[in-house]
Amino acid sequence: GSGEGDQMRKLIIASILLLAPTLGLAAGGHGVQLEDANIDLADQASLQRGAKYFVNYCMGCHSLKYMRYNRMAQDLGIDEVGLRQHLILTGGKPGDLMANAMRPVDAEKWFGTAVPDLTLVTRWRSPDWLYSYLKGFYTDETRPYGVNNLIFPDVGMPHVLSRMQGVQEAVYEEKAGESGEPIKHVTGLKLTEPGSIAPEEYDTMVRDLTNFLTYAGDPVKLERQRLGVYVLLFLGLFFILAYALKKEYWKDVH
Repeated sequence: GSGEGDQMRKLIIASILLLAPTLGLAAGGHGVQLEDANIDLADQASLQRGAKYFVNYCMGCHSLKYMRYNRMAQDLGIDEVGLRQHLILTGGKPGDLMANAMRPVDAEKWFGTAVPDLTLVTRWRSPDWLYSYLKGFYTDETRPYGVNNLIFPDVGMPHVLSRMQGVQEAVYEEKAGESGEPIKHVTGLKLTEPGSIAPEEYDTMVRDLTNFLTYAGDPVKLERQRLGVYVLLFLGLFFILAYALKKEYWKDVH
């Protein structure tokens, strides 16, 4: 009847609304398609480089408040000497959480908003989003720090990796607005001033950083996947035994 039809329509609408945030992760700002981060959580060398980049370029503002230095070092194959010399830059101890000294009130003053902790950034965004975001800065003199971002329009942070990447400018395309007036849309970026490393090296650097932050958001992912294989094998074997037992119990039932 009509009541069942209304319920079905409501269910379809609710499903679409639930899926909308997930589907939105496939693209960044301006409807730009995200690039494939192509990370490898089994690549310890990449994870070690990513950890180094994070503490040197990101940790001045951002923290990993759910990760401890010594846990990270153990997972990434870093000894305590290397940890203390190259990754603990705040005078902390190996057992400390990877927090920073920036006060929230200072963040509000300097950036206009609270600076987010990045432990779970690739879980509530995605590795592809982060990778594309770190490659998506371009010059925009209307912004407080002179840069904007293709993936995160009107971003409030400076481009801390600009020395390595270089200067990018936006490529614009004009489209007619609702009332017919021309509106410029960013369709891509072009490198106008080379950075200190080649674009391919910068891509690798950003991939390593994305790889590390993906690990930080789910440190046991590889172990969980490894155990999952054994669980599935066990369930498969149990199914065979259960089926054989069922056949034995029911063999005389006609």
